[in-house]
Amino acid sequence: MTHAINEPIYDATPRPADGLRCLIVGAGEAGQTIARDLGRTPSFGLVPVGFLDDDPAKRDATFSGLPVVGGTDEFVHAGEELAVDVVVVAIPSLPAREIRRLGAEAAAVGASVRYLPSFVAAIERDARISDLRRLRVDRLLGRDEMRVVRTASRAVVAGKRVLVTGAGGSIGSELCRQIRAFGPAALYLLDHDESNLHRLQLQISGEALLDSDELIIADIRDRNRIFQLFRDLRPEVVFHAAAHKHLPLLERHPCEGVKSNVLGTMHLAEAAVATRVERFILISTDKAADPTSVLGATKRLAELVVGSQAGGPTRFASVRFGNVLGSRGSFLTVLAEQVENGEPITVTHPEVTRFFMTVEEAVGLVIEAGGMAESGEIFVLDMGKPVRIVDLVRNYAAQLNLDESDFTIRYTGLRPGEKLHEALFSVNEERTPTTHPKVWATSTDQHTGESFWRLLEELLAVTATNQPDQVRLYLSKLIPEFAPAQGDDLVDALAAPYPDGF
Repeated sequence: MTHAINEPIYDATPRPADGLRCLIVGAGEAGQTIARDLGRTPSFGLVPVGFLDDDPAKRDATFSGLPVVGGTDEFVHAGEELAVDVVVVAIPSLPAREIRRLGAEAAAVGASVRYLPSFVAAIERDARISDLRRLRVDRLLGRDEMRVVRTASRAVVAGKRVLVTGAGGSIGSELCRQIRAFGPAALYLLDHDESNLHRLQLQISGEALLDSDELIIADIRDRNRIFQLFRDLRPEVVFHAAAHKHLPLLERHPCEGVKSNVLGTMHLAEAAVATRVERFILISTDKAADPTSVLGATKRLAELVVGSQAGGPTRFASVRFGNVLGSRGSFLTVLAEQVENGEPITVTHPEVTRFFMTVEEAVGLVIEAGGMAESGEIFVLDMGKPVRIVDLVRNYAAQLNLDESDFTIRYTGLRPGEKLHEALFSVNEERTPTTHPKVWATSTDQHTGESFWRLLEELLAVTATNQPDQVRLYLSKLIPEFAPAQGDDLVDALAAPYPDGF
C-alpha cells in the first residue's frame, strides 16, 4: 500500500490545519468530482487523502492527484495508516449492507461516514457537494478533535463477551457500534426501554426484528434480575452507561437519581465481582467533581461504590465526561432545533462555561479506560480549556452563515444545582499521567469504611420510601464536598441579546 504511516494511533498524523482527513470510497467520476470540489473548497472542512476502489484496473493509480490505496475490504488498514477522520462513499449504488459495514469499520478507527444520496434522492433534494458538509468540530470545541482509542485497546473487547448497559442511549449506542467492529465473542445490549433497543438494533444491523439473544430488557434497580443475567451470560467486560442524567429532573426527583445511579451501580458491581467479570467501566460525569447537584452527588457515590470494589480479580474504573456534542438532549441538539424553528436561543448565563467533547472522543476514552483499568481509577480526557456557551453559539451560527439579526439569545438563569463553571477534578484530587498522553487519572482518597456503608444503607432506606429531603441530607453526609447550588435570578435581568451584538 502506498503512502503508509508507521504505528498509526491517536493523532499519528498531524491533522491539516484546514480540515479533517477524508478517504473517498469510489474513484469513478463521482469520487473524482468530490475530490476536486473538496480541494477547491476548504470551507467544507474535508481534506481528501486518497481513494478506495475495488476495480483492479485502478489499483495503484492516481486520480485528481490522490492515490488509490486499496479496495473497500482494506478500509480498516487504510483508515489507520492514513489517520482518516471522515469516509465519503462516492458510489451511489453501493448496497445498504456495505454502507453499514463501512460505518462499523469507520467507527473502529474513530472516523465518521458520509455518502452520496441515490440518484432519485439527488433529484428530489437537488443534492450537491454541500450535502457532505459537516460542522467543523474544532471551531465549536476551540481545539482539535482527538483520536483517543489506540489499536492495542481493541484487545479489551476482541473475542470477549461484552455487556453494555444503557445500550440505547447516546453513549451506549456508540459504544455498541464501535465494540461490534472490534470482533467481540458476544455483545449484549441491555436497556430498560424497548424502543431504545428497537432503534439500536435497526441502526447497527439494518433490521429490527427484536428476536435476537443479544437484546436484553432489564432494570438495573432489580438486583435479582441483574444477578440472573450475569450468571447466565457470564460477561467478561461490562460498560455501565445506564443512568438518569438530566440535572433539573433529578433536582426535583432525587430519589429516582439514587435508585438508578447509586443502587443500580451497586447491583452491577456486586454481580460483576460475584461472577468474576474481567473489567467493569462506569460512565461518570464531570459534575461528580465537587458536586453541586443531585446528579453530580449520585454519580460521585457511584464512583465511590465502584472504587470500593477494587482489589479483587475484577478491574474497575470510572470515566468522567464533559458535555457530549450531538448526544440526545444535549445543548447542540437543542440549539439546532431552536435555530431551525426560528426560536430564541436559550442560554443560562452569559459567562457559563462547559467542557465539550464529541461522542467519538467519549467512547474512545471509555475503551481506553477499559485497557488501563487496574484498581478503581477515575479517567478524564485532557479536553483543553472549557468553552463559553455563548462562544459555542457564535461559532455554530457562523458555520450556518447566520448573523446577529437572524436570532436572539435569551438568558434563563442558572437552575438549582447548576454550576457557572464545571471542573474535571475535585480540589482534593490529584491528577496523574497515564500511558496515554491525552488521558489523566485520579483515585479517590475518601474512606469507604464501616460508617460509609452504614450511611449508604440509610440513604437507600429513605430512598425506598421516597423521602426527597432525607435523601438530600444523606447525600450531604456521604459526600462532604456536596454543596447544593441554588441557581440565580438572571431570567429577567439578562433577557436582552448578548452585549457585544452577537
